[in-house]
Amino acid sequence: MPARYSSVLPEALPVPEPGSRERFVRKDGSGSVIFRHVPAEWLLLVTDIFTTLVEIRWRVMFVLFALSYILSWLFFGLIFWAIAIGHGDVQNPKSEPCVYEVRSFTAAFLFSLETQTTIGYGFRGMTENCMLAIVTVTIQDVMSCFIDTFVIGIVVAKMASARKRAQTVGFSHCAVVNLRNGALCLSWRVGDFRRHHLVEGTARAQIVRSTVHSTGRLDVTYQDLVLEQKDVILATPTTITHRMAAKSPLYGLSLARLRSEDFELVVSFTYTDDTTGILHQTRSSYTPCDIHWGELFQEMIRVNRRSYRVDYSLFNSTAKVLVPTMSAADYDQKKLLRLASSPRNSPRHSPGHSPRLSPRLSPRLSPRHSPRSSPKPNQDLNQNRTGEHLLKPPSLPEEHLLKPPSLPEEHLLKPPSLPEEHLLKPPPSLPEEHLLKPPPSLPEEHLLKPPSLPEEHLLKPPSLSVDGPDTETNHEIKNVES
Repeated sequence: MPARYSSVLPEALPVPEPGSRERFVRKDGSGSVIFRHVPAEWLLLVTDIFTTLVEIRWRVMFVLFALSYILSWLFFGLIFWAIAIGHGDVQNPKSEPCVYEVRSFTAAFLFSLETQTTIGYGFRGMTENCMLAIVTVTIQDVMSCFIDTFVIGIVVAKMASARKRAQTVGFSHCAVVNLRNGALCLSWRVGDFRRHHLVEGTARAQIVRSTVHSTGRLDVTYQDLVLEQKDVILATPTTITHRMAAKSPLYGLSLARLRSEDFELVVSFTYTDDTTGILHQTRSSYTPCDIHWGELFQEMIRVNRRSYRVDYSLFNSTAKVLVPTMSAADYDQKKLLRLASSPRNSPRHSPGHSPRLSPRLSPRLSPRHSPRSSPKPNQDLNQNRTGEHLLKPPSLPEEHLLKPPSLPEEHLLKPPSLPEEHLLKPPPSLPEEHLLKPPPSLPEEHLLKPPSLPEEHLLKPPSLSVDGPDTETNHEIKNVES
């Protein structure tokens, strides 16, 4: 059976020969792309002469700068010699010359060198007899300032080039594949070898694939990788991680397939130096041979009370760990199947869920299955078919079921025993004289009685006679009413 977990590279797997194909981006960050038959290439180089001189090599730049000075000295030396010949200083040494002690081409060249470099030995100098020589000296001085400014600017720009600063920020020699938080991840390291920290560092990674068709056409595709730690400040070396999730181009990549793939992982880190404020970028690449499956970068940071110590001797060191050799897609599917078959995650086996019989299948709740009515044969057949298609929980042996751990009595929590003086006691009993008693009973003479009125003071209803309205009583009532 093939091994499902691996911590080393199997020898039986085919490994491509190193150098079989040129890298798209070399390990030092330089590209292997060569341009040919560019239209008006020399014109483009001359148009942007400053960038051209910054990008050329140092030895070529030194040769060009030396030639610029020497050619300018020769050019103006020829002009001074022609002026001396035209003025007659060469033919008549006793005449008043345009330039003192300039009687030959060698003297004219030395005068041009002394004028442009402002040496001034004191033997040669200008006179007021020749206006053309005065104008030539003025033009040469102006040209000398332009050449000096141009040369100094090119040298400073070349010394502060981003390529030189990029050499102090490097990537690890290899990338590793391991498990992080239960998922397969691809990781590599980036670190700054200088003490100056960087500002606004951004990491990026792309999968570059080149496909050659039968017709000879070459297609180059680029696929971006989603990084977990994209924005980084390189105070300490950092591990850049890409999770091989469902949307990753490496989701279906396994160990066996990795050795047969032909792609290139191009990584870059763009940052700003806090010392110069210049934007830089460091690049590198990893081929399938540079990706180590089942390895983990060793820890290189030690913390003490005063500082953090970084051991750069462990920057490229890795340790072997157990990692599944299957792809991330197969690994995730296997985890889902394991969770689905786990008795703890099944609702039928949980204590809070008990199997219930559907009212349609229960003979007690259905009126058709009453004692008076007999079930029909078609209905029994449908019920049997329904029961056949129902999912049944898997039966697990008792040794696979989770049991609560049994702890000894000395590990069990016991209530603390308090002394009797700390326990709460009931309040003391009070004497009878301190207890509340009901109020004493009052005599009858002290009780309130309603007053007795004589009968004449009581209101009596008027008595009406039966005789009718002509009686005296009726007249009295009418008078009272009026």
